[in-house]
Amino acid sequence: MITDSNSPSGNGRFPEFLRPRNAGDAFISLFCLWWGLLGLFSLFPQIDLAVAKIFFVPTQCLVPSKPGQICGFFSYSDDRTLRLLREAFLDLPYIVAFVLVWMLFKCWQHHGATFNSLRARNLKIALGSLLIGPVLIVNLWLKAFSGRPRPRQTDLFGGTLDFVQAGSFAGKCVSNCSFISGEAASAGWLFCLILIIPRPMRSVVALPIAVVSLLIPALRVAFGAHYLSDVVLGWLSSLVVFAALLALSQTTHNRRISEN
Repeated sequence: MITDSNSPSGNGRFPEFLRPRNAGDAFISLFCLWWGLLGLFSLFPQIDLAVAKIFFVPTQCLVPSKPGQICGFFSYSDDRTLRLLREAFLDLPYIVAFVLVWMLFKCWQHHGATFNSLRARNLKIALGSLLIGPVLIVNLWLKAFSGRPRPRQTDLFGGTLDFVQAGSFAGKCVSNCSFISGEAASAGWLFCLILIIPRPMRSVVALPIAVVSLLIPALRVAFGAHYLSDVVLGWLSSLVVFAALLALSQTTHNRRISEN
């Protein structure tokens, strides 16, 4: 599954924009893009509102809890097929992670000439980026403390809380908040794996992985669980972390070579 340096099919190379020698530049570009998009969504919150309204069905409020409250629901969230699809995708990144852990242990069972250092390094980058990005940064930090209510929690979309723009920590959501999307971050991590799959297999699985990676965050927006900014920034955050670890790994590797 992971590209090997001695594999004629993989050639030990990443796509041009994320080849190891350019990993540092890729990280800087993705990092700047993330902050640039955050600034865009923060300055123009109507982008989030316009996209959310596409999926929202307003209804008459029976007993409004506050003046001007808008009642309604996100119709796709009641679609049984889409909900089953979301449930099927929910644990997929962690199932894949379990397989990668098994592959890493199998890799460590080899020594000397049979030990594939590039495969081990790629596996550690993949697993490390999942732990640092979707698990620690997104789910344990941002979603716990950002305070941004989900669309369906706000009074603009059938809830009771005030809307706050992307990047604001002034919202009244207590926990498991909207900024940023943990499922979108996990989906972005799945997309990163395409970059380290050997080319023959990559040509077969890249498109299905990409489709699933984009469908997961799209469902979150359609269900009213997240704003567009939440899923875009969540998805992109995994690419930023992946590129950072790749750049760090290459820098460490180059330093060891120079010392020897």
